[in-house]
Amino acid sequence: MAEWVPDVLGDEFEQLTLPLGEDSEGELVATLVRALPQAAPWWRFGWDPRPLADVDVLYVHGWSDYFFQKRLARFWTARGARFFALDLRKYGRSLRPGQTPGYITDLTEYDADIAAALAARGDAEGRRLVLLGHSTGGLTLSLWASRHPGEADAVVLNSPWLEFQLGVARAAIAPMVGLQARWWPKDAAPQVDLGFYSRAQNEVAVEDDPMQIDLAWRPEQSMLVHAAWLHAILEGHRSVSAGLHIDAPVCVLLSARTAVPTRWSDELTRADSVLVVDDIARAALRLGPSVTIERIDGALHDVFLSGREARDEAYARLSRWVTGWAAQAQAQRTP
Repeated sequence: MAEWVPDVLGDEFEQLTLPLGEDSEGELVATLVRALPQAAPWWRFGWDPRPLADVDVLYVHGWSDYFFQKRLARFWTARGARFFALDLRKYGRSLRPGQTPGYITDLTEYDADIAAALAARGDAEGRRLVLLGHSTGGLTLSLWASRHPGEADAVVLNSPWLEFQLGVARAAIAPMVGLQARWWPKDAAPQVDLGFYSRAQNEVAVEDDPMQIDLAWRPEQSMLVHAAWLHAILEGHRSVSAGLHIDAPVCVLLSARTAVPTRWSDELTRADSVLVVDDIARAALRLGPSVTIERIDGALHDVFLSGREARDEAYARLSRWVTGWAAQAQAQRTP
């Protein structure tokens, strides 16, 4: 049986390999990472007064990505939560030699990854579950939460990829992509990433808390997009457009504006250069009956990797939302 072992992020984290069987490319695994916060004095007496002491957080990364955000984990553990991050099959820690990075043909296949991660948390009885997803991970978790009512107590989405760039374009290209996915599933789409998003993150990074990024797992230019994977994404977008039924409150954090990355400019350090954020904001309203949308001026596509001012604002908005959610949940539990 697999055991928790030290993680590449250092002493604050451990990782656990989750076996998922095999496919045509070989062994399938997901990898669960857990944060190891320092024990607070009151834990010795079996009591923790922090507002999220009964909360588990499960984070899922986006496309061409993996978990490396120590600061994000600390945000949750400082409030008492247990923090877990999942590197999905064929991403990051879970990528095995000979596998096509990130390749999948149906987003529901990730149900097995998520189920294994939730089962591996340890004693979860009486604990609330917060799903935390970035970009494609936000789409994956939104679809999962809608298909699994009652499982999540809250959903937090960081620039979730809920709609293809312009919904009209999705409707136009979906039949062609579907045909390609059926007959030539691993055909690659043209590479349009010029590396400007990675450059923008490097430009605004802070020296007192540097990011430790493995470029083999998170290349400066995103991984190749294959036809079957794109078809799976478009099917996810179609489901969102038709309306999901997430029964937990949802918080969506987005940049205030989009910048088109046709050439490098300083504007790319203050905007989302990956998604059309106005389209995402509209699509988010179809996730469920309780959706809060936070638009953050100066934020990048990953709002928590933005410049210091926008990043601090993103954490402040998240803190306010989480504090209100926790207080309401506590009030509902109190007789």
